[in-house]
Order: sequence, then C-alpha cells, then structure tokens
Amino acid sequence: MHAQETAGHRGGSRPIPLKNLIFDADDTLWENNVYFIEATEAFLDVMEAARLDREEARKRLSETERASVANHGYGTAGFTASLVSTARQLLPEIDETSIEHVEGLGKAILSRDPMELMPGVEEALRHLSMHNRLFLLTKGEEAEQRDKLRRSNLAAHFEHVEVVREKDEAAYRKLVDHLGLDPALTWMIGNSPRSDINPALAAGLNAVLIPHPQTWEMELEEITDPPSERLQIVESVSDLLTLFAGEPGAG
Repeated sequence: MHAQETAGHRGGSRPIPLKNLIFDADDTLWENNVYFIEATEAFLDVMEAARLDREEARKRLSETERASVANHGYGTAGFTASLVSTARQLLPEIDETSIEHVEGLGKAILSRDPMELMPGVEEALRHLSMHNRLFLLTKGEEAEQRDKLRRSNLAAHFEHVEVVREKDEAAYRKLVDHLGLDPALTWMIGNSPRSDINPALAAGLNAVLIPHPQTWEMELEEITDPPSERLQIVESVSDLLTLFAGEPGAG
C-alpha cells in the first residue's frame, strides 16, 4: 500500500486519506521499564547489604547509566554494564562471584517470556489496522528490540518497523521522508515526552501521549505543546479506538 493510497469511494464521495499511526514499543505496547526497576532495586539490595547508602548507590547508578547511554545507546546490555561498573566503583574489593550475581540481574531482563502486553493492545491494533496504516518506531539495540516484537506476536500489524539509536526530530523527519508520509496525516503514539511526543511535534507530526506510571526518568520532560488537535492525551492504547477506528481519516 503506497503512502498516498486512500480509502475507496463511497456514494460518489471523494476518497478519504488514510491516517498513519506510528507506535512506540517499550512501555506503550508492552511492559519494559518495570523490569529495569526490579533489577535496580535488587542491585541496591546488594549495595545495602554491603553497608552502602542505598540512595547514594542509586544516584551513582543513574550517573553511570547516563554516561553509558551517551556512549553506547540504549538496551539491556548497556544497563547490565552500568550495574557492573557501578558495583566496581562503589565496592573496589568486590569478588567475581558477586559481580556475576550483579551481571545476572541485568541479563535476567532478557529472559522475560512471554511478553507482558499492555491491556487491550492486541485487539486495538487489529481494529486500528482496518482503518489506518500502522508503523513501529523504537530505539535501542536492534536485535533485542526485534526479538521483543517477535515474542509479542504483534509484528503482523505493522507495515514497517524501524529501530533507531535515538528518536529525535531528525529521526522522525527521516522516517516520514523515507516512507513518503504526509506529516499532517501522521501521528506518533507513545509514553515518552522526550522521545515520542516533543520531537514528533517538532518534526511537524501529530502525537498521542499514553502516560505510563513507570516511565524511565530519562524519558521525562515538559511537553512543548498544550493538548490540541495536534496533541491528544489518552489513558490506554484501547482509547485510540475513539480517535482512529472510525472512517479512515476521521479522528
């Protein structure tokens, strides 16, 4: 289906252009950050057992993560490396058995199966795909993100899947240009103000924020635009049906 394809004529009316819905993955379609939080708390348990201040250890881990993201991007491997690096910083005499335990806390995130989908996601995507074009844009380590999508059993709903290093304004402009999408008919849907909403709006797209109570702190920032026709805020993926599941182009 070409980007310019429209819904068929009905009663002699003009064709209605299809809307393009670009979905975020982690913490929008399935749970993700809650597992990193669990691993972080387990790591802090280890630090606390070694008589270190829990909040100081949390602060040091956060600093290490930020540096790791800047140098190595997003993903479980980078997070695991941050756990190990922080443990070595805070406990210079830590033994290798303890390091292996810390490393295992991060690696265990990858073994989560089956994927824990957000409520109503599968049914919502099925209905939305009847009236719109669906795409997936996620950031992180490509093999890891594509494996999550495979295990989610949601891949068939999307025309195109893109994994990028960073979801910034340039990434949105590049994707829209590559797919030949009309920005006025294109919506980015996700939980992150920093990665899903602000850069999409800056690139001339529309956006839908679906807040998640456990959104990663690095993804939080003030939204640049107030709610409007260009920016909608809903509580769940299922609520998208009220915006996009009627006539193509309606919303």
